[in-house]
Amino acid sequence: MSGVGKKIADVTFKASKNIDWDGMSKLIVSEAARKEFFTLRRTFDEVNTQLQTKFSQSGCMLSIASSVEPQSALGLLQINCRRYREPEPIDWEYYRKGIGNKLVDMYKEAYDGIEIPKYVDKVTPEYKPKIDALLVELKEAEQQSLKESERLEKEIADVQELKKKLSTMTADEYFEKHPELRQKFDDEIRNDYWGY
Repeated sequence: MSGVGKKIADVTFKASKNIDWDGMSKLIVSEAARKEFFTLRRTFDEVNTQLQTKFSQSGCMLSIASSVEPQSALGLLQINCRRYREPEPIDWEYYRKGIGNKLVDMYKEAYDGIEIPKYVDKVTPEYKPKIDALLVELKEAEQQSLKESERLEKEIADVQELKKKLSTMTADEYFEKHPELRQKFDDEIRNDYWGY
């Protein structure tokens, strides 16, 4: 839940807790007034629920974009924040006609007194260089991994070829592929070293 939305929802929730609906319903005597009262209560609850739902969904969502080739920090991470929209202007004159000046003026004064702080993004500038540095590291690691994969694939192919020829291969054919071993064995024979 965003900070502004949380404040509004919290104020609404606290206001609904302070209303003694049962106590007020006991004071109503006529059936018409009772109907109006229950309509008011139901409307209040619906508005409260909408506020709770709206502001619980207006937070920021961070999602990894796995299908996007990571070229920059924004290619790796997509940050989708629902922006706070300015509310529609209230037609105070419309309500003055139906309700009366004193109550509407009281609500208008309270509405005008609400200050909603603007969101200042302090997180992105802090983490963007870190993410960009990680992406550079990622590219280097990817290149090293590709080189190592090529080397290992070549080695696997050589071992498989050797496995096929092993039963019919002569020592000379083996030493052609591994001249360093021929040199080692020749040196051992020349130096009269037989491994014991």
